[in-house]
Amino acid sequence: MTSTRVNKTMDLQGKKILAVDFGTKATGLAIFAPGDPYPRPYDTVAYHSDDQLIAAIKEAVSDEGISVVVIGMPRFLDNQPSSMTARVEAFSAKLETALSPLPLFRQDEALSSAEARERMRSSARYNFKVDPARIDELAASIILEDFLAALKT
Repeated sequence: MTSTRVNKTMDLQGKKILAVDFGTKATGLAIFAPGDPYPRPYDTVAYHSDDQLIAAIKEAVSDEGISVVVIGMPRFLDNQPSSMTARVEAFSAKLETALSPLPLFRQDEALSSAEARERMRSSARYNFKVDPARIDELAASIILEDFLAALKT
């Protein structure tokens, strides 16, 4: 398992990064590209199977020229595993194999969905309403923001 803490020295400058907010109903994707001021929501993929989702992620990686992938890891605020942690760990292991040799990082996703809801309620871009169809991709962009911030510390 690759962690943000161990690989802070990896040079990510000039690389496009894809973040994944895994879900068993919908999975959000977000992208950070060189020159962008911040990550942007990219897509929400309906979940049908691990293989189908991995194929969709591989397509995004290919289409967008992605060099690094980050997946959100669900944990409670006290860093204890949640009910989804083992499921996401199993999926991320499959994804890491499928994407090799691209590096895959795991990033704590605590409160990313709650923050996404709050941002939607506070933004004219979302008409000050929570948009369930886009919440996962916004959560993925928050996971990516947190990943990038952790690299700077």
